[in-house]
Amino acid sequence: MSSRAIPELKRRQPLADVQLAATLPPLLQQLYRQRGIDNAAQLERGANYLLPPTGLTGIEQAVALLHQAMRDNLHIMVVGDFDADGATSTALSVLALKQFGAEQVSYLVPNRFEQGYGLSPEVVDLAHARKAQLIFTVDNGISSIAGVDYATTLGIPVIITDHHLPGEQLPAAAAMVNPNLHDATFPSKHLAGVGVAFYVMLALRAYLREQGWFTGAVPNLADLLDLVALGTVADVVPLDANNRILVWQGLQRIRAGKCRPGIRALVEVSQRQASRLAASDLGFALGPRLNAAGRLDDMSQGVELLLTENDAQARMLAVELDALNQTRKEIEQGMQQEALVICEQLAQQQHLPSGLAFYHPEWHQGVVGIVASRLKERFHRPVIAFAPAGEGILKGSGRSIAGLHLRDVLERLDSQQPGLLLKFGGHAMAAGLSLSEQNFPLFRDSFAQLVNEWLDQDALKGVLWSDGELAAGQMTVETAEMLRNAGPWGQMFPEPLFDGEFKLLQQRLVGQKHLKLLLEPVCGGPLIDGIAFNVDLQQWPDPSIQRATLAYKLDVNEYRGQRSAQLLVEYLWPKA
Repeated sequence: MSSRAIPELKRRQPLADVQLAATLPPLLQQLYRQRGIDNAAQLERGANYLLPPTGLTGIEQAVALLHQAMRDNLHIMVVGDFDADGATSTALSVLALKQFGAEQVSYLVPNRFEQGYGLSPEVVDLAHARKAQLIFTVDNGISSIAGVDYATTLGIPVIITDHHLPGEQLPAAAAMVNPNLHDATFPSKHLAGVGVAFYVMLALRAYLREQGWFTGAVPNLADLLDLVALGTVADVVPLDANNRILVWQGLQRIRAGKCRPGIRALVEVSQRQASRLAASDLGFALGPRLNAAGRLDDMSQGVELLLTENDAQARMLAVELDALNQTRKEIEQGMQQEALVICEQLAQQQHLPSGLAFYHPEWHQGVVGIVASRLKERFHRPVIAFAPAGEGILKGSGRSIAGLHLRDVLERLDSQQPGLLLKFGGHAMAAGLSLSEQNFPLFRDSFAQLVNEWLDQDALKGVLWSDGELAAGQMTVETAEMLRNAGPWGQMFPEPLFDGEFKLLQQRLVGQKHLKLLLEPVCGGPLIDGIAFNVDLQQWPDPSIQRATLAYKLDVNEYRGQRSAQLLVEYLWPKA
């Protein structure tokens, strides 16, 4: 068995007969058309081009309830989630409400290991014990039917703000704001939880202004766009035109140093340069450190980092999160190695199943989602990883590939074998579930069989989508900077990836598992450095391979004050 799935290289086709601004360089015109941009308005990044909040269903009721609570000096409890989107949503809501003059505002983030996800009755009990008089959920609540009912019996109204897909039954909340409600007409369905919270605060500010609420300066919510950018990118929601504006505006504030002390501290511990920060840094450097709190400990630590106004406290909390993230990496690497051993054993007996399920009694339930994601990327198969949750129960987190709707598979399994799944939920590409430990072998085999029936075998090959070849004259620092500033790039608006054939003049390992290359384009041109991260050490380095087709991103390498273009190599296909 090959230890990694070998992807097929395909090239994106640009939209035909589309004319964008003549001032755009030809390369950018090509890249934008390859991402489905068909008019210049979709490329606007100014805040004045944001969709207005008036289009969000339920926002008037939410604003009226918040205004009433502020007027009557009620205790507003923001209930968040234990990931980066939940933490940024929570911090943004607390900060905005306090800026607006709310005198009693606090927050509560469920502990992953004690209360689990969402506004459960247990979380309502905690809110009630802390004397909450209005619950305002962010990034959760749309599936919290029992929790909302319980809060209502205690006389605590609930405002739900969420972006997750609703089920057949909705909670009986006092107000609900979610762009994915069945009757919602808001043009952007892809707001993250923090985006929905930001829009509610925009609408509340406008309402308060109409009421003559503000006696001094009206709070500037643009100051909170750094939080919106971080939560949006970290939650991997599609970057449609509206989300690109939100992310770009937040990025610009971070680059200019006009951001929360906590975000500035995260940039520092991530060893990034704030002035050159890209959306990918939010997703791969800042987001994981913030997420580490919710995965291994308590996300309140992450929220406190985002709330603090004190630079010294921010640095201290960021260092703690950085250490937690390092621990998370070590746990994850150990879990991955154990899963790979299981895969090797499977491959010796038969072909690798189309759907993979893993369990180990010593795995950590806060990290199974990341492990599932890494294994999905390695083998290009749907993967579900499980960890013990106590009392004979396993909690699993799954990641899928294009062509297989993971929640639909779990729903079919649940109908075929009632009682096998104790609980499940999710969407096409990710899902969570729980089952009895004794039922894991049955689940593993049933899942593999059902995925095999549902999934076209061609889908298991995997595809790397390229934007085509770069001319040797385009492999420059100037082109790399242009591409960096042409985003923000992200989910459903992917960072440019190119391909080409190169001579491999030098190969050496750096950092134990990264391949440093000296390259020469076969079609001619100057030599250029390249680096491929986390290569298959069974294959590389190999001095006998002197030519290869590469899929790569163009980047800038800074070393001792010198800046040069380099290729970030996503994959190498050796040439005979």
